[in-house]
Amino acid sequence: MKRYINISDFRKVAQKKIPKMAFDYIDGGADDEVTMARSSSAFDHYALCPAVLNDVSDIDLSTTVMGTKIDMPLIISPTAQARIFHHTGERSLAKAAAKFGTIYTLSSISSVSIEDTAKAAGGPKWFQIYVMNDRQILRDYIQKCKEAGYAGLCLTVDVPLTGNRERDIINGTGVPPKFTARNVFNILSKPTWLWNRLTNPRVSMSNIEPYLENKDMGTLAKFTAMQLSKNVSWEDALWMKEEWGGKFAIKGIMRADDARRAAEAGFDAVIVSNHGGRQLDQVAAPIEVLQEIVEAVDGRCEVILDGGIRRGTDILKALAMGATACMTGRPFLFGLAAEGQAGVERALEIFRNELELDMLLLGRKDIKSIRSSDVRKL
Repeated sequence: MKRYINISDFRKVAQKKIPKMAFDYIDGGADDEVTMARSSSAFDHYALCPAVLNDVSDIDLSTTVMGTKIDMPLIISPTAQARIFHHTGERSLAKAAAKFGTIYTLSSISSVSIEDTAKAAGGPKWFQIYVMNDRQILRDYIQKCKEAGYAGLCLTVDVPLTGNRERDIINGTGVPPKFTARNVFNILSKPTWLWNRLTNPRVSMSNIEPYLENKDMGTLAKFTAMQLSKNVSWEDALWMKEEWGGKFAIKGIMRADDARRAAEAGFDAVIVSNHGGRQLDQVAAPIEVLQEIVEAVDGRCEVILDGGIRRGTDILKALAMGATACMTGRPFLFGLAAEGQAGVERALEIFRNELELDMLLLGRKDIKSIRSSDVRKL
């Protein structure tokens, strides 16, 4: 395997190994991609303030998130259709997370089913879910997660409709993809990726297929678009929380008043997320609104920051500002596209090693010793 020093190395290799339409699906955002870029660059507006003469001889990265103890405060975010980027897809993401003692979050629109992902890997798992118009589908998903031993449910609330992702429009990315002379030539220039696609089972939306007589991908895409509810309400979220009966997080919170309402309603965690800049453009970065959300919930629920994480120092800043843990998705998809499961594991290793060193240099030996005074806004 190539020597990877940082997360950006995976992006460069992924760009060479997979077709442009697949790479742009990972790498792109909505409209002018302002929000996508801001999600990472906004961390530069905060500085760390090291504490000296503290005993940091034994660094402990472990923490507890929604009742699950994990070995590092970084969770793999839900990402759709991972087998587009590497034929092992979600199985490799889940196995890597289990190996590093952290949580893997499976997307509703995954290319490996709830059951098969659970069989592929031990370790704690959450399932990401949307509010759908057919509640029986939701009941089925929830029951499957219970039977498969998922530790938590994660409701994404910022996708009443897919954002305007212009790279995907240009590339003809969709379900099914539109083949043009340009992207066919590009696909043919990636023989390893193409061989794996041709010699492995077709990519599908595995959790949705059981509800269709016709397994055509075009039908699957239409079905998904029809099922995503545009009139989702807090009542729907509460119904789902009660139906699940276990640990429950809401993902896509970007306002203090929404976070406060979630805490008052008894949700276990709010996930501060702008969907990686893939939905509404010109939105704030999660790190920019984190502190006001932490203050709004006032300890009544956990706060998880999702988005823009590329360095151990990013995680450290979020923790100092009150986050329980962080989530990220793109770095692990770049790792998956570049090297399969080994790439995901190496990405997790880089984050772990960076965070361990960063904590030592900050003068903090464990997660609970991190203080708000360890970070300041520039």
